[in-house]
Amino acid sequence: MIHLWQALTPELQGVIIKAIEIVGVLIAVVLAVAFLTLAERKVIGYMQTRLGPNRVTLFGIPFTGGIGQPFADVVKLLLKEIIVPANADRVLFLIAPLIAVTPAFATFAAVPFSPRFVLADIDAGLLYILALTSMGVYGIILSGWATNSKYALLGAMRSAAQIVAYEIAMGFALVGVVMASRSLNLSDIVIAQQGRLGWNVLWLPPLALVYFISGVAETNRAPFDVAEGESEIVAGYHVEYSGAAFATLFALPEYANMILISTLTSVLFFGGWLSPWDGWLPADSWLTQPSFLWLFAKVVFFLFVFLWLRATFPRYRYDQIMRLGWKVFIPVTLIWIGVEAVLAYDRIGPWHR
Repeated sequence: MIHLWQALTPELQGVIIKAIEIVGVLIAVVLAVAFLTLAERKVIGYMQTRLGPNRVTLFGIPFTGGIGQPFADVVKLLLKEIIVPANADRVLFLIAPLIAVTPAFATFAAVPFSPRFVLADIDAGLLYILALTSMGVYGIILSGWATNSKYALLGAMRSAAQIVAYEIAMGFALVGVVMASRSLNLSDIVIAQQGRLGWNVLWLPPLALVYFISGVAETNRAPFDVAEGESEIVAGYHVEYSGAAFATLFALPEYANMILISTLTSVLFFGGWLSPWDGWLPADSWLTQPSFLWLFAKVVFFLFVFLWLRATFPRYRYDQIMRLGWKVFIPVTLIWIGVEAVLAYDRIGPWHR
């Protein structure tokens, strides 16, 4: 095997290594999505003084009650029949889930997981992520329209208007990040946050808050889940989907985008893989060394906040969601960009470099 590998050209070796890395990231994201569904049930269960899933074991291993629940759910969804409504556009009905899930996974290509590991370290990584994250709504709109159901169409229109409102606020929040780091490359943005008081959240707290809450709204998570409001429109844009199509349209993109928003919040505002003790403890201390584990801990915290919000807040009315996006978040981001411009002019904070 070693001789066969050495016989390959360096270009072909690079392609094979990159393909293995891509498959590894995809598998990691899918497994993270599976266990995030379990974590959601357990966390919300404990918040509501109940146990959550605790019966399905992992291959019959003792003391693994509940861990096998995500795998049982996957098997159930894959074995269920995909029913296409009689009056639906069959081609668009089946294509819509793929359009929804593809951007959710492709976005991870530009995310730096550690100082030495990123699938595509492109200079305009932030623009790439903005472009892809705004494409997932097309799958939602197509699913609502192709189903030929009034409930699905209402949910799709709600989701489209909601994403337009909060996408603008997220874009303005990222303008502040670019001003602070002077780069669109995500790795450079993390490196620019090195040192004591270097994290962007310390200088851009309103932008960090707006970005994360807008991310919650972008993923249609509670309390912004009016696109699938059971009390008004049954289940919204995915009301007619079942089986693997339901898992591809609803479960995978939603939970993958939760992981993505948590990762981007950590990278853009909380130093990514950088240690929280960077600049506070001696540089040779293991607590100050950059590592994927720091990024992992930050992502887990923000995912917990996602679940905490769902267990705590009731669903907002649709007019309240639109008012928050257009009349609060966008003005706040514009005002703070002006404040940031003054700080940069006076060379205060990260702009003194």
